[in-house]
Amino acid sequence: MSIQTLPQPAVAAEQSKKILYLDNLKVGLIALVVLHHAAITYGAEGAWYYTQKTTYIGAVIPMLLLVTINQSFFMGFFFFLSAYFIPGSYERKGAARFVRDRLLRLGIALIFYSLILSPILIYLVDYFGKGRRITFIQFLSGYHDWINFGVLWFVAALLLFTLVYVVWRMISKNHWSKSLAAPSSKMILWFAAAVGVISFVVRIVFPVGRTLNPVGFQLAHFPQYVALFILGLVASKNNWLDTFSYNEGKKFPRYAARLLLLLTVIFVIQTVGKMPDAWFVGGLHWLQLLYAVWEQLMGFSIIVAFLTYGKVLWNKSSFLMGKLSRNAYAVYIFHPLVLVTLALSLRNWDVDPALKFLVVAPLAVVGSFLLASMITSLPGVRKIV
Repeated sequence: MSIQTLPQPAVAAEQSKKILYLDNLKVGLIALVVLHHAAITYGAEGAWYYTQKTTYIGAVIPMLLLVTINQSFFMGFFFFLSAYFIPGSYERKGAARFVRDRLLRLGIALIFYSLILSPILIYLVDYFGKGRRITFIQFLSGYHDWINFGVLWFVAALLLFTLVYVVWRMISKNHWSKSLAAPSSKMILWFAAAVGVISFVVRIVFPVGRTLNPVGFQLAHFPQYVALFILGLVASKNNWLDTFSYNEGKKFPRYAARLLLLLTVIFVIQTVGKMPDAWFVGGLHWLQLLYAVWEQLMGFSIIVAFLTYGKVLWNKSSFLMGKLSRNAYAVYIFHPLVLVTLALSLRNWDVDPALKFLVVAPLAVVGSFLLASMITSLPGVRKIV
């Protein structure tokens, strides 16, 4: 997930300038991850370690909308950004060193989360949230989910995708010999719609919400993840982020706004037709097809909009933004600990959970970055996170 500049002195300054907006976007995406899980904690649909759901529809709808829009793009965007920097890193390091570094950076995080952080999180919820007053040792004696990647399913998937890329590079003698021009807006939309159709087919068997244990993969979303990972590699090879037309890119916020309106129409159709929610997330239903295509069109529109306007408006940095960007990976790893601790601490506060969301969500974002900063300052940790 990290974004790194090239080390060569002659080009480092120029290339660092080019990717400042990607670092800034990464900070925003990480904050959205924390807000996403806070929304699930207090109202939106989804699985999380500890939940305390509000029943007020006026609060549930905004949180559900946040989660729905986030899901359409934010994790796929991470795969795109991660893939964008892989070819350059591979070229500089060679296959052996590249794989070793990836195993160190991604593999250790997976082991740590599964063997240490995940049991601690589940114990905290059991002890404080469910009232099971047992010692941690007693809890571990009956604990069986040692392979539990939790939110680090993304890291596991990224490691898998990266290793597949390495194998492909090693067996392919003439990779990407032909340059590809940056796509037009119509090409992007057609591609997104195609990914939506593929998602629809996958969700007939693997509906949204069904998790492939123990790695935590939701295969319902993987057509987008695979597509955007590949697009990140192709974009890097062909310098798409620099050559993509601003005039094409500025159309996508309008597309996203229209798609948001379409989502309202879809929900009205579902409500009037008294169609079950399950028709959205899986099975051979026309509503599932409509939603799957909508989701990809929305996701790709948001991603292109952020890349387009990010390059123009956010291609600058500061000491604070540099610090936040540097700690983004650690925030991803440790934000469940901050969010769950805050939620458990306020569990007995006698107010509606919607109000708790307004308090906990910003505190979780700030607290996650502060904790990440402290952790990355420890000796040796910076090499891993």
